Amino acid sequence: MSIAKPLNKLVFCVILDLDGTLANTDGIVRDVLNVFLVKYGKQWDVREVHKIIGKTPFEAVAAAVVKDYGLPCETDEFMAEITPTFSNQLCNIKALPGANRLIKHLSGHGVPMAVASNSPRVGIESKISYHQDVDLHSSCMRLYGLIFTFIGWKESFSVIIGGDEVQMGKPSPEIFLEAAKRLNVEPSSCLPIEDSVPGVMGGKAAEMEVVVVPSLLNATHLYTSADEMINSLLDLRPEKWGLPPFQDWVEGTLPIEPWYMGGPVIKGFGRGLKVLGIPTANLSTEGYTALLSEHLSGVDYQLEVFKMVMTIGCWNPYFNNTGKTVEPWLLHEFGDDFYAAELRLVIVGYIEAEANFPSFESLIVQKEPFILIYSNYREDPYLK
Repeated sequence: MSIAKPLNKLVFCVILDLDGTLANTDGIVRDVLNVFLVKYGKQWDVREVHKIIGKTPFEAVAAAVVKDYGLPCETDEFMAEITPTFSNQLCNIKALPGANRLIKHLSGHGVPMAVASNSPRVGIESKISYHQDVDLHSSCMRLYGLIFTFIGWKESFSVIIGGDEVQMGKPSPEIFLEAAKRLNVEPSSCLPIEDSVPGVMGGKAAEMEVVVVPSLLNATHLYTSADEMINSLLDLRPEKWGLPPFQDWVEGTLPIEPWYMGGPVIKGFGRGLKVLGIPTANLSTEGYTALLSEHLSGVDYQLEVFKMVMTIGCWNPYFNNTGKTVEPWLLHEFGDDFYAAELRLVIVGYIEAEANFPSFESLIVQKEPFILIYSNYREDPYLK
């Protein structure tokens, strides 16, 4: 992804969308819809995701699904079916990569923030504070780290504004102008961060410069009116907008909370040692679909007994991937192939966003990051 046009404004406030920008609400919506579509003999088509991205309130999503799939019921009937299930899943809505880091960073530097979402105000409040009084024995405690962060989210926002508090939601500029008014600043000094086309349109109509983290990764051409397009919130460089810079990048990598995966090495795409001169060790994603959905497509720094750089690929147009793939590039010389060998990975850092490469030459990994702060992971029990 790339910057759409030169950046030329300094900002003082940040206006954040919630669903699809900070929180992975869209994933929960898709999961719930998929379950109920099966009851009607239908199957969710992942290619139809663009029809629900940015659609709020939830009634609009339900109406689109009832119409597009020809369901034998009215929208209100379908809503009555799915709403209880969706409400029960609120505790499972996870923060998107970089959301916790960004909120903590801006809050810590005193940068005023607003949440501006087409969702009703009560819905926003539920999503960001649902777990405040959670029972310690609740099934949601597996998300304790996220719950703790959600409590911090609510206190971090100077303004929270829902779609039911304005006459017209996005793509109208009204919600952005109202957010600026409540922040007591000029609209031009605000930086909206959005994930949907309606959000970008609304921010631009408010005469604000807009950063977008596209929810539709394979349709980035729809977001060209944005002033900056980034792969994830991890890739945001606040200093470009006159905001305090992050100080947590270390020699070109961003340390992250470690995550783990492993399995037998499988045949890949024919672009490893024999083609590029770099040993690769493709892993099956079977059993890791949910885990991978929580992590970015991009390049991560890995460390096990051998150093490596790993790409998480998502429908790469050069190799025509049909789904997310995991491809570690081992920075070590091996004498033989090692298909079917067990490989265990500890993923400890993020390097850069996924990109399409026009040629094999441009695909060749030229970096060999080795950072001492990661060396202690060599002794991780998972690698034993």
